[in-house]
Amino acid sequence: MAKKSKKAVRVPYSKDDVKALKAHSRARTPVDKIAKQMKRSVPALRAKAHQMGIGLGVNQR
Repeated sequence: MAKKSKKAVRVPYSKDDVKALKAHSRARTPVDKIAKQMKRSVPALRAKAHQMGIGLGVNQR
């Protein structure tokens, strides 16, 4: 019998998460490191940064 896959659970961003994301944007921290620290996926972080209008990672614009 096939295994059931886990259902994705969306975790809302707290005010501290938003502050940390902005700080990482200014510091140009690599997205992989941010993802591990915040326990979120790289695409999720990029989507939130785009929503906020900030760049992430080394190749920011």
